[in-house]
Amino acid sequence: ILLSVSVWSGADAATRDMFHWISAMIAAPALVYAGRFFFKSAWNALRHGRTNMDVPISLAVTLSYAVSLWETVHHGEHAWFDASVSLLFFLLIGRTLDHVMREKARAAINGLARLAPRGALLINPDGSRHYIALEEIAAGDEISIAAGERVPVDGIVVSGESDVDLSIVTGESSPVAVASNSEVSSGAMNLTGSLVLRATKIAKNSLLSEIIGLMEAAEGGRARYRRIADRAAALYSPVVHLLALVSFLGWGFLGGDWKQAMLVAVAVLIITCPCALGLAVPVVQVVAASELFRKGIMVKDGSALERLAETDTVAFDKTGTLTMGRPRLVKIEAVEDSAAAIARGLAEHSRHPLSRALVRDTETAPMSFDSVTEIPGGGLEARNGADVYRLGNTAFACGISFVPRTADSPFSEVVLSKNGVDLARFFFDDTLRPGAREAIDRLGTAGLETLIVSGDRQTVVDNTAHALSIDRALGSLTPKQKVEECQRLNGEGRHVLMVGDGINDAPALAAAHVSMAPATASDIGRQAADLVFFNDRLDAVPEAIAVARRSASLIRQNFALAIGYNVLAVPIAIAGLATPLIAAVAMSTSSIIVVTNALRLNAFGKRRDMQIRGGIGRSAEVKAA
Repeated sequence: ILLSVSVWSGADAATRDMFHWISAMIAAPALVYAGRFFFKSAWNALRHGRTNMDVPISLAVTLSYAVSLWETVHHGEHAWFDASVSLLFFLLIGRTLDHVMREKARAAINGLARLAPRGALLINPDGSRHYIALEEIAAGDEISIAAGERVPVDGIVVSGESDVDLSIVTGESSPVAVASNSEVSSGAMNLTGSLVLRATKIAKNSLLSEIIGLMEAAEGGRARYRRIADRAAALYSPVVHLLALVSFLGWGFLGGDWKQAMLVAVAVLIITCPCALGLAVPVVQVVAASELFRKGIMVKDGSALERLAETDTVAFDKTGTLTMGRPRLVKIEAVEDSAAAIARGLAEHSRHPLSRALVRDTETAPMSFDSVTEIPGGGLEARNGADVYRLGNTAFACGISFVPRTADSPFSEVVLSKNGVDLARFFFDDTLRPGAREAIDRLGTAGLETLIVSGDRQTVVDNTAHALSIDRALGSLTPKQKVEECQRLNGEGRHVLMVGDGINDAPALAAAHVSMAPATASDIGRQAADLVFFNDRLDAVPEAIAVARRSASLIRQNFALAIGYNVLAVPIAIAGLATPLIAAVAMSTSSIIVVTNALRLNAFGKRRDMQIRGGIGRSAEVKAA
């Protein structure tokens, strides 16, 4: 462009030709290198008997360069090498923005695969042990799982007791006690004691492999989603080609000047080049992503904003999503006033989530003991003289056959005993995520249906749904059943936003129309989600939907502006009133208009924030009055 200034300023003859040749040499490698994406795409489309937006782009760039080179060889006054390069510049801006927004590797699936250990310690019939690879473990093999190791395959506990983190299956943060004959799934973390496990499935048939398979299938289904720009290309490209061809033939046959006919056709291709259309979607998505990031929400995939704007149903996981995954003490049933002090003295010696909650939520001074021991799969045992105190499940604390919590209880329960006699029962509930009730209310006001899909017990899920006025609640779901529920809703024509945090939610996050996860989610959950919110408040969900809907509106406006520009500009080009240079300037102007319109999203967000702050200020003044 700088070299072209000399020509615009009046250089002629040899000076003009020299600058034209220099421009041609500069433009050639730029067009070949920077235009290769468009050329390859156009060639692949034509080779398969179809067209796309890259076909008219490739034609416009190639023909404008070729005509400019022809003019240079024949000492013509005008060349449009700068127009060709400018065209690619604006197109690559759109493509780069689009790539930034769509770049989403298979990190979730790769991260999930890393949860599986590479092998295990095989126990031979003679009692000897040796390490074998994961693929060599056969059904019926007995393997040793030490504390701190993950379970490599599905199996049944042969011997040993331990607390196991089964969040990969249930999503619940509280460890589960396992003993002989307990079933354990692959990927589970063995926390406290050593276990001997009899494999019931080989690695490729275990739960972890099933979850990976569900995620791969879900990602394949989502890849079939046709983006707005792709849908527009199906109609846009044939129309542009037809206009250029008609212009070329019309000027050639009617005017008899085939050189002028070629210039008019090139001008039509350039002036209709889909720069504005190419920018219409990604520039809005980048502005929207910036606006959401300012609000503590990260967008990982630009197409997620398109899908989020279509949402009509929001499915929530419970633990870690609607709740914080941090138990809180809600009730104590004690026969002695000192029960809380005794229990706190025991709980201070454990890192179990319920023990930490008991210490945090009781204010009494803890009782001291001669010795305290943590029993894997049971709880805590302390001695004080001749007395034995226990804090844990009913079977451990009271020495009776294990009696599970009643199915209709919405609480987790811990029992304190003295010499086998029940002293107190402590009941725990989960803490609701801040802003959860307000978020559900906003979603309802916006006309969205809400439901819970959780691996927790149905009574607990019902209790949370009632507290938050959520429309439906489904409990005791496996990862596969969560995916099936999302697929069922999709099959009914619903557009589901899945909000979850656990490894067990990852397949459903991938299967849903669009997905969100809190920053406190597991690595796999964050990687599988399209959006991640960093603050603790759940109102990030309705906020993201509001921005996505506003973005969709701006995208439609941008398409209208781009189409309106073409309606005005194309007749001018067909009439021969626009050179390729004027066409390039007009095309650039339409791109700038589209970008400016997209920036209105920031102004809308700031105006809305001011209204919210003003409302809070007025509320504070009313309360003060």
